[in-house]
Amino acid sequence: MKKISFIIGILIVYQLYVMVGDTRGYFPSLSQLVGTIVEVMSSSDIYVHMGASVLRVMVGFSLAGIVGIALGLFLATNSRFSELKTGIELLRPIPPIAWIPIAIILFGLGNASAYFIVFLGAFFPIFTNTYFGASTIPLLYKRITSSFEVPLGTYIVKILIPYTLPYIFTGLKIGIGMAWMSVIASELIGAQSGLGYYIQMNRIMLQTDNIMIGMILIGLIGTLVQKMIEYLEKRIIVWS
Repeated sequence: MKKISFIIGILIVYQLYVMVGDTRGYFPSLSQLVGTIVEVMSSSDIYVHMGASVLRVMVGFSLAGIVGIALGLFLATNSRFSELKTGIELLRPIPPIAWIPIAIILFGLGNASAYFIVFLGAFFPIFTNTYFGASTIPLLYKRITSSFEVPLGTYIVKILIPYTLPYIFTGLKIGIGMAWMSVIASELIGAQSGLGYYIQMNRIMLQTDNIMIGMILIGLIGTLVQKMIEYLEKRIIVWS
């Protein structure tokens, strides 16, 4: 109920601003926005852009999940490769958007560069949380494993991964948000399809209502994917 009241409050404030404060008429009224939503959603073009963005996020995010989790577990259990962890930490503060020129030079315009940017955006939170979780496993577990000569594979599957799963899912939930921000940023500059590209084209044509629809769709799809990860977390980590 509170969420609904909050949304209604935002809509009322927005409508009042359009009626009183938006003297230049840049923003559509709620009725105009609803009409544009119906019109846009009746066209196939918006679904092409949505599909392009979702595909880029899923590919880049999946690659980031595989590499980030595997590398986080590996470095947390192999102190001999601490230099690699230091190198990753040096790259982590660089925002994904700063990599866009490099991505375009390496891969050109299109999906490959977007995959790369999404990968970078999602990789670091996934890797960092996985590494932190695996490196904080209690020493008692390690001693028991050593005392009973538990095989490495059994230790990883039965002890290390179950203990680290809550941290991994924290990284995944942060990573999917970063993935969406990264893909939109890459599409604003280096793509010819996707919701970011859709927003950019409508910005050039000063079609604010379409820009807002693109933003709404980004929020809805991002929230849906976030909820899916949370659902998987509850189903997999039943002991949490």
